[in-house]
Amino acid sequence: MNDREIRPNSGVLFSVAAKKNPKSPDYFGDIAVSASSIHVVNGVAVIKLSGWKKQAKNGKTFLSLAVDERPAQNKTQKDEDDDPFK
Repeated sequence: MNDREIRPNSGVLFSVAAKKNPKSPDYFGDIAVSASSIHVVNGVAVIKLSGWKKQAKNGKTFLSLAVDERPAQNKTQKDEDDDPFK
């Protein structure tokens, strides 16, 4: 992680200023996740995230991330319809 304060269940993604090639990521960053926030479903760690677009003091935009600590629930059809990652 970089030199910012490490807070459990939070992180940031910064925009890449100049991509080295077309497959390079558009954003980079890190997130600190407490073990109690990780839910394992069928052998896969599931971490629910929320993000906010913010502006740094230097004027550059970034995404501020937070881990949703609510326990995993059974999905309803409405939840599945609202899933932006489908």
